[in-house]
Amino acid sequence: MTFGDLLEQVGSTGRFQVLHVTLLSIPILMMASHNLLQNFVASLPPHHCSAHRNLSLSQLSPEETLRITVPLDKSGKPARCQRYVAPQWHLLAQNGSSTPEEEKATEEGLDTDLQGCTDGWSYNMTEMSSTIISDWNLVCDLRSLKQMGQTIYMGGVLVGAAVFGSLSDRFGRCVLLQISNLLMAVGGTCTAFSTSFSTFCLFRFFCGMALSGIVLNSFSLIVEWIPTRVRTVVGTGTGYCYTIGQLILAAVAYFIRDWRWLTLAVSLPFYVFFLYSWWFLESARWLVLNNKSEKAVKSLKTVARINGCREEGDKIDIEMLQESMKKEMSCSQGSYSALDLFRTPTMRKMTVCLSAVWLSTSFAYYGLSMDLQQFGVNIYLIQVIFGAVDIPAKIVVTVSMSIFGRRRSQSAVLIVAGVTVLLNLLVPYEKQTVRTCLAVLGKGCLAASFNCCYLYSGELFPTVIRQTGMGWVSMMARLGAMVAPIVLLLGEYITWIPGLVYGGAPVLSGVAAMFLPETVGAPLADTIQDVEDR
Repeated sequence: MTFGDLLEQVGSTGRFQVLHVTLLSIPILMMASHNLLQNFVASLPPHHCSAHRNLSLSQLSPEETLRITVPLDKSGKPARCQRYVAPQWHLLAQNGSSTPEEEKATEEGLDTDLQGCTDGWSYNMTEMSSTIISDWNLVCDLRSLKQMGQTIYMGGVLVGAAVFGSLSDRFGRCVLLQISNLLMAVGGTCTAFSTSFSTFCLFRFFCGMALSGIVLNSFSLIVEWIPTRVRTVVGTGTGYCYTIGQLILAAVAYFIRDWRWLTLAVSLPFYVFFLYSWWFLESARWLVLNNKSEKAVKSLKTVARINGCREEGDKIDIEMLQESMKKEMSCSQGSYSALDLFRTPTMRKMTVCLSAVWLSTSFAYYGLSMDLQQFGVNIYLIQVIFGAVDIPAKIVVTVSMSIFGRRRSQSAVLIVAGVTVLLNLLVPYEKQTVRTCLAVLGKGCLAASFNCCYLYSGELFPTVIRQTGMGWVSMMARLGAMVAPIVLLLGEYITWIPGLVYGGAPVLSGVAAMFLPETVGAPLADTIQDVEDR
């Protein structure tokens, strides 16, 4: 008898599992709200230098004040980071009909020296009533801090994965899930009341850590309380929770235009999640592997009672439970580390290729998703479109993996994603519809790649080191997410560099994926030797 048989005995798909999975999936709906929150709280509003202080009492209209204060850039719009040293009164006589070239000719011989925005900036707050950009003037010389804020958040996600991943194996899934929910609630609340950009980044870092703890422990509790036959369906369902969360974020941000209230709105639900997380039962598998068999038996009997199988649950004792977990207990006694991922030739090649796949998928995914303003379309609309495209993309790749295999599907979605991003470099900025369509196709392919990554990697790594392998590639994904915002900064100097990097990385990793072994229809490998012999 295996643990799966014991789970069937107490009811493997009964009321307990339905309630358990549902309550664990609800917080996942809010994961996208924190991952993509930067698109709205750090939205860059149109801005220009504020007028000279001695003009504040003049009878000029705002348009006239702007005209004599701020020069026009090459596109004919007010310059963002410069103004005239002295007001250019002669420009009023031109009645606003001159071009930038005519202005330049007129200004020759006049005192048209320029200076920075010494009196601050004026913002056009039509999309958001306030953002961290307008509150702390993160523009011009400080514009790089916007991307730095997202990088720090993703750094928290990376650190959280390492910290909460190891702690959950030592102290259990439930207690770490409770701590993560509370940390997210408190961290998000403190973020909303931040008085400076540095404190904002500090609390966003904690939110990133909490997100990793919630995801890791939620998925562990889901998987360890359901039978193998429904894991694919449940996994797909929880994946769609994140997709729906992207749509929820767009709706919430549309109605809440102040960045502080928006941050608070997506953080307060975690207080509720923290309160009901005390109801969850600890994983019986984890309890047995950590010499807490009595608590495991008690948990299984509780599940049996909720599922209406009390009599079957009463038959379970410690000896029966330990017998069912004999294989798992023997595997857990082996000493394996991350070094074993690189110790043998096949494992080494497999780990390197998977690392490239995960890193580039996350890198390009967040590179596209975190700069919605580049498409020149309403950011609320593009957020909805970017979220909705995940639904058909994940369905298509799920079917493709069964028909064409994991390797070809993984490689194809990455290469197509990369090509669409590269093609966008050739499309003029004015053709927003074409640019948006290509970006949506690329985003859909990257979402499909994530779906394929999780299943394919789990099948490639052997049982004895599967968790270590999944932890390693997840770390690569978070590293890619950290680097993605930094690459956007290169666009300040060479506009086409970010697109080239975001497009080139998936193409190269798509080629690397072709060197991975096919797993469709093959039994799972239990040992490293099984991988080498495959």
